[in-house]
Amino acid sequence: MNNPLPTPATRRGLLFILSSPSGAGKTTLARELLIAEPGLGVSVSMTTRQPRPAEEDGKDYYFVSHEGFEAAVAANELLEWATVFGNQYGTPRKPVLDALDRGEDMLFDIDWQGAQQLRERADHDVVSVFILPPSASALEERLIRRAQDSAETVAQRMARASEEISHWQEYNYVITNRDVAESTAALRGILAAERHRRERQTGLSTFVRAIQADL
Repeated sequence: MNNPLPTPATRRGLLFILSSPSGAGKTTLARELLIAEPGLGVSVSMTTRQPRPAEEDGKDYYFVSHEGFEAAVAANELLEWATVFGNQYGTPRKPVLDALDRGEDMLFDIDWQGAQQLRERADHDVVSVFILPPSASALEERLIRRAQDSAETVAQRMARASEEISHWQEYNYVITNRDVAESTAALRGILAAERHRRERQTGLSTFVRAIQADL
């Protein structure tokens, strides 16, 4: 009973994916979750689209040309990539895998195509949540209210929403985003539970045996 206390088990990080149709609120929820969970990192995506007002290169996205994006794909530097509304989006591979090895969690604000690719390449590390709008009318209202897109683009996003929502069954969890605070709390609960999964706690067997040896 006089042996030194065993060192707590370490944990491998996880990939926390949020997906939704445009306007359902995943970007807002991602921002709230990052504020509430200081230990959660964000995956900065590479994209060929033009920056929106107040977006910064290297912070919000890595803004590159189509040629630069294709070069990254060819060099196997992306963990996942997809084309959305004519623009390409992808996740740089090395920063994410290095973070997981350090036991850090990474947040992904990506669509269903990117989520599928992450599951194919790192399924055991993935926890995925699909965000639903409370109704179709609420979705359209949010798209119009944010005033970032033309009427034509809003119509395109509404037309595509049904296809995007059809992938909800591929996700581990589903949240209907009626209230930002309520949805953020639900996301925090999911994250807390997944961090304690037995499979994610590397070295747990050694830790438990050390405790047993002291009993």
